[in-house]
Amino acid sequence: MCLTLGGTGLSHSAQARLLCAAGARWVQLRMKGADKSAWVSEARAAAGICREHGAIFIVNDSIEVALESGADGVHLGSLDPEWSVARKELGPNRIVGGTVNNSSDASRALESGCLDYVGVGPLRFTATKLNLAPVLGVDGIRSLVVELAGLPAWAIGGVEPTDLPALRAAGASGVAVSSGLARSGSIAENVGRFLAGWEAAPAKDLILS
Repeated sequence: MCLTLGGTGLSHSAQARLLCAAGARWVQLRMKGADKSAWVSEARAAAGICREHGAIFIVNDSIEVALESGADGVHLGSLDPEWSVARKELGPNRIVGGTVNNSSDASRALESGCLDYVGVGPLRFTATKLNLAPVLGVDGIRSLVVELAGLPAWAIGGVEPTDLPALRAAGASGVAVSSGLARSGSIAENVGRFLAGWEAAPAKDLILS
């Protein structure tokens, strides 16, 4: 899952176009603190780009922007509206994802019965997110994957291509990346490294008790 990032010198929709052209098939628009009209405008543009490329498009934080832009769904953190509210407003056919940082979050995610996937982390420190939750490391992510009992879990928070074998072996369904995609200004090369690294990493057959 490729997240757009502020401060790159590129609009979020321009980033979405570059990400899709590089092979990304899941894009998340992340515009923290953006003006509502600009947010909706960029979301609509990015949604159209993702449709052209057959990529999934979701909006971070805002159910309203997801609805107004025609996004495929929304991702909500611990300080955002309740997941059940998103499911009610978006209906059964759009994607609802949530963030899981600890065992309590994992239990709540399962009990909600309305999430399509969760982002689990942070793996390590990242400056991308303010008020960062305690770092989990690979072992912490592995433990939460087991607790999530088959709910698809995407590792988040400072993920690098070299982490992919360990994370896939830990049972992660995928990874979500933001700043790692914009490093050195080469989105295409960075996306390629993550895609190649994930495909080369051996998957784990997760046995749940």
